[in-house]
Amino acid sequence: QVTLKKEPTGEWFATFGVQMDREPSELPENPEKCVGVDIGICKYAHDTDGTAVGSLDLADERERLEREQRKLSRKQHGSNNYKEQRRRVAECHADLRRKCRDFLHKLSAYYAREYDLVAVEDLNVKGMIESPSNSRNTASAAWRTFLSLLEYKCEREGTHFVAVNPRETTKECASCGISTEKPLWVREHSCPACGFEADRDANAAWNILSRGLEDVGVGHSERTPVETALPVDTPVSAKRVVESGSPTLNERTASAVSE
Repeated sequence: QVTLKKEPTGEWFATFGVQMDREPSELPENPEKCVGVDIGICKYAHDTDGTAVGSLDLADERERLEREQRKLSRKQHGSNNYKEQRRRVAECHADLRRKCRDFLHKLSAYYAREYDLVAVEDLNVKGMIESPSNSRNTASAAWRTFLSLLEYKCEREGTHFVAVNPRETTKECASCGISTEKPLWVREHSCPACGFEADRDANAAWNILSRGLEDVGVGHSERTPVETALPVDTPVSAKRVVESGSPTLNERTASAVSE
């Protein structure tokens, strides 16, 4: 099956649909390499291995799009100049989509290939976008796209993909389970009950992993956040993920161990 499509940029694309007899990879009965991933806006992904991946910076691309849109608004509708400018606006939109999907593909491929089990939150992205607070940032983060890519790649690689209930993953202490109120601007978790301290997103990632392991039925991880947390989480910029591909994330593991 072949589908031809003309984009607003004027480009033509052919999409081939091929049926394959390949059986899905078997999921490991006792997953050893397990990770919980908390996705957000300030940091796109923060996981239980201490990786903090920054959000993709597309400010220059968005500025260019807005500039070209302003030019379009000044053109006479239906004129040749209008049609040409509309094509330039479409190119800006396409550039934004390509760069975003490239980042999401590489990040999701890393987690699907490197781990036996990946636990994430089952987010109601549509509800978040419809909410008046921070809806633009939620939409631009493309969380649903990332989770969809991650799910199908985990299936392809034979990796458990577990989407858990996101309720109070941030408020609940990953060490003792006590919940405390935590406004959005508070970026550190400090438990008044047991004294456990960690980055807010790291604490959430540990709760996500714990719930994921319970859902799969393999019990709690033998590691605890208190035993394994690095003094400082290892940041990985979105730019490095895009430029070097998902193997870039492996570098931070080696550097963290050497330190």
